[in-house]
Amino acid sequence: MSLDIYNEWDNLKDRYHKEYVQNEISYQTWITPLVLKEVSDYVLYVEAPDDTIYEIVMAKYQFSLQTFIREITEDINYKVVILKKGEYESKSPKEDIKPTTGNINKKYTFDTFVKGDNNSLAFNAALSVAENPATQYNPLFLYGNSGLGKTHLMYSIKNYINEYRPELKVLYVTSEEFTTDLIESIRLSKDSNKGFREKYRTIDILLIDDIQFILNKGTSQEEFFHTFNALYTSGKQIVISSDKPPKELTAFDDRMISRFEQGLTVDIQPPTYETRMAILKNKAELEGYQNSMFHISDEVFDYIATHIKSNIRELEGALTKIVAYSKLAKNNNIELEFAKTVLQEFISSNSKREITPELIVDIVASHFNLTVEELYSADKSKRLARPRFIAMYLCKTMTDVSYSSIANALHRKDHTTVINGVKNITNDIQTDPNLASTINILKKKISPV
Repeated sequence: MSLDIYNEWDNLKDRYHKEYVQNEISYQTWITPLVLKEVSDYVLYVEAPDDTIYEIVMAKYQFSLQTFIREITEDINYKVVILKKGEYESKSPKEDIKPTTGNINKKYTFDTFVKGDNNSLAFNAALSVAENPATQYNPLFLYGNSGLGKTHLMYSIKNYINEYRPELKVLYVTSEEFTTDLIESIRLSKDSNKGFREKYRTIDILLIDDIQFILNKGTSQEEFFHTFNALYTSGKQIVISSDKPPKELTAFDDRMISRFEQGLTVDIQPPTYETRMAILKNKAELEGYQNSMFHISDEVFDYIATHIKSNIRELEGALTKIVAYSKLAKNNNIELEFAKTVLQEFISSNSKREITPELIVDIVASHFNLTVEELYSADKSKRLARPRFIAMYLCKTMTDVSYSSIANALHRKDHTTVINGVKNITNDIQTDPNLASTINILKKKISPV
């Protein structure tokens, strides 16, 4: 779709408010002040006016804001970069992307990573790779659920090499950035994708995050296969992260999975209570939350660590939210009751909800601006058939219910309609990147945790 994001920024924030941030106070406090500084090379550079708003947006809203932007611009995978006031520098005219550049947060280092029983092997392997690239663990494959520290370790590798081995070229990208770079290179280059290959195959270390999002069995996967081979045979280091182990990446060819497994594969588990407490104390110390003028009681740390167990990003985000609200309330002594009040909505909203066909149908209908009744109807027009098939596909892949139960949930008389619908989407998703993007967005809406 064609959309002037820069000039429509205020209207887009209003739409984001209606779809993602229903609380009016939260919207006015954290989202309204955000200023879009520039849109360049499919990146939105958004400035937060102060550190408190920056921390809250990064902890609670950055992911959903990026999801929203990608949802309304289905033809392009835009990236949203949140900047502190004063960090922005114009990106125009377009600059060549050098392998050593990138939006890497300097705070993410091995020194700031909290090591525990759940992640010690991953930490040690990442440090070994940073100290001696391509000598022992190549590729290094890190996997685990979202928010457990995979990206922190990848940033740590890059920051370490930039500091101690500046002669080496290191590139960190997400799989979505990899795909976007490839698509743009093919679209703009007269000499096939020569520019893309020069960028990705002339480096010493490639760090690619969330490999599971590379498009299924398409040009992106084929190009990554050849990029992997070119780097590996040249003795270059490759580090990959995913939300699941190689064997469960069913969208990838066996030849690619075998290459993932030829190095070291490391699982990162959710942190223990002791590690969660250490993460919170470390965050408070690094951010200056504990000093002679500001105090957080141990009961507050215990409350957060007890109620948020599986995601470090949410764990730290909860602490940031408490501190932000305490500053607004001019409360320099944070006690348990204050924390409970502030986190009441945060903790309850992050409780994992049951995924049912009814929930999926409701979200799919809302996504396509349809009513549930329209999806239930007998109307077979393309406007309704496609979303209906998508709902069937998501019901089958995200729940354990039978075809017959899905048919009942969508008011279909015959479960063979569901079988055909699931088959239709399963086939099309292999060749249609826009459909693949839509499915990913819907999955995140259905199961945001």
